[in-house]
Amino acid sequence: MLDDIGGEQKLRDLVETFYDLIETLPEGSNLRRLHARGHGIAHGRVEQFNFLSGFMGGRSYYKEKHGHMDVKLMHAHVPIRPEDAKNWLFCMRQALAEQGHCGAHVDKLNSAFERVAAVLVNDVPDWEDDLAEAR
Repeated sequence: MLDDIGGEQKLRDLVETFYDLIETLPEGSNLRRLHARGHGIAHGRVEQFNFLSGFMGGRSYYKEKHGHMDVKLMHAHVPIRPEDAKNWLFCMRQALAEQGHCGAHVDKLNSAFERVAAVLVNDVPDWEDDLAEAR
């Protein structure tokens, strides 16, 4: 799949566009909040590229750095709701379109993203709930 979108530089461009959308679209508002509670958007840009490279059949930068590619483990501490998964997918589809990616390989990629997003939805208590309880 990585070769289908034009290699690593095109993937970097896609990730940058994706995070630009996260930072500007209303659909990215809670995703921005989740990133802010973690390592931040800049970190997300790096690690998203690292993960997607291996996920799409390229070099496994994320695995080389962290020893695994377990996306559920990566996000186990993050409260991810169905709406967050939907908004992540919306922003990724928009980024793919803005980068001019289309066709059967993009349909296959979007299907894979949908499966992963569904797996990440969890019942981890929202951090704002934690703050309310602490008051």
